[in-house]
This record gives sequence, structure tokens and C-alpha cells, in this order.
Amino acid sequence: MIKAIIIDDIEQARITFKKDLEVYAPDVEVIGEANGVVEGAKLLKNIKPDILFLDIQMQDGSGFDLIDVLSEISFKIIFITASDAHAIKAFRYAAIDYLLKPVDPDELINAMNKFRENRINENEKYQLLNDSLKNHHKPNERLALHSQDKIHIVNICDILRCESSVNYTEFHFVNDKKLLVSKTLKEFEDLLTDSGFFRVHQSHLVNTKFIKEYVKIEGGHLIMNNGNMIPVSTRKRPEVMKMLEKL
Repeated sequence: MIKAIIIDDIEQARITFKKDLEVYAPDVEVIGEANGVVEGAKLLKNIKPDILFLDIQMQDGSGFDLIDVLSEISFKIIFITASDAHAIKAFRYAAIDYLLKPVDPDELINAMNKFRENRINENEKYQLLNDSLKNHHKPNERLALHSQDKIHIVNICDILRCESSVNYTEFHFVNDKKLLVSKTLKEFEDLLTDSGFFRVHQSHLVNTKFIKEYVKIEGGHLIMNNGNMIPVSTRKRPEVMKMLEKL
């Protein structure tokens, strides 16, 4: 059985979520509950779960406050939150799972399937999450990327470009390394636009600081610092021209 703890300051929310687990994740055993940050911290000192379901907004603080007081995280955390655009973006940077209230059964099933497939704890992801939350007035410096066998924490400044591959995205780095990630290019466009990335084509997102030149003939294409030629779509051409003028 997967041992779980639920931390939420609303008792009825805990009751409802336990019923959801009984139906949609019957291999999960709830071994403890807490109604806030203080009680949650005390509970986690004495009981170590496999997974923690953690509410974000609670009366005595936030789920992020609880993370700050934990000396080490040896379990998986899935956050449960009402719609909070800033927090959700931070989760996406750190590749950390979250569930929106009210919890959708399909999302719960997906989150638990991912947990069963990879039960390795990644402390660095939670540090990245904290960085994202505390420095939300400036672009993130790092990004967590899921490949088939591990999670890579990469420096955004080392990403040369991203290329769509159906429902996957292939990352190209300045050191010529490549990484295939199981998320769409659109998701990374949303995350990386504030860090100087620009969607120049349906299949291509580029780091503008590595653009060497723009060739107008033959439909138009960019040449990157490493010599890669990236097509510019006809629809995007006016936007690309404006972007280049501002560099």
C-alpha cells in the first residue's frame, strides 16, 4: 500500500478527498491528517509517508511555509489548490504535480499513475519551486524537464532552442546536447517567453540571444549561433521582424 498524509485546514475537504482516494486510488492508505502548517509539521516529524497531499492556502500559513520548515523531503508531494496562476506557473517550472479544487478524478488518477511509475524523490525540484515562488518578479533561471528515465534540472540560459515533435518537445542546448521531453511546445512557450524565447514557427521556439542572423529569401529563416537553420512561418514573419528590431 502507498502510505499517504493529507494536510488541509477544511475537515470536509479532507473527508471528500479520502473518499476520492478510496474510489480512484484504492492502493493508497491514509495514515495521517493535519489541519494546518503547525500540526502538519508536527505530524511529519513522527510519520514519514510515501506521498503528501498538501493544500496551499490554510489559516495558519501556506503549504509552501510547511516546505520551508522541513529539513528534508523524502516523500512525493502533490499540491491541492484553488486556481492560483502564479503558484501553478511555479509548479510547471519545477515539474511538480498539483490538483485543482474541486479535484477532477481523471487528474487524480493521472497524478497517482505518475507516482507509481517514478517514486524517486527529487529534493532539487522543491528548491526550484521555492526559487520560482520567491523570485516571481523576475524570470526563472532554471527549469525541471522530464525525460523518459529521469528529471533534469537545467539552466534556462543554456537552452538554444526547442522543437516540437508531436506531443513531445526536443530541447537543444548550447553544448550540442539534446533532450526529449514529454510535454508540448505550447507549454514551454508559456513558461519561457518571459526568459527571452520566441515562437517563430509552429514547430520552433528559439532563445533570441542565440540568433545570429535572419535570412529573408527562400521563405525566411533564422541562423542560430551554432549554425542551425530555423524556418520562420509566413504568419510569424512580421512579429519576428519587430522582435529582431528590439534585440
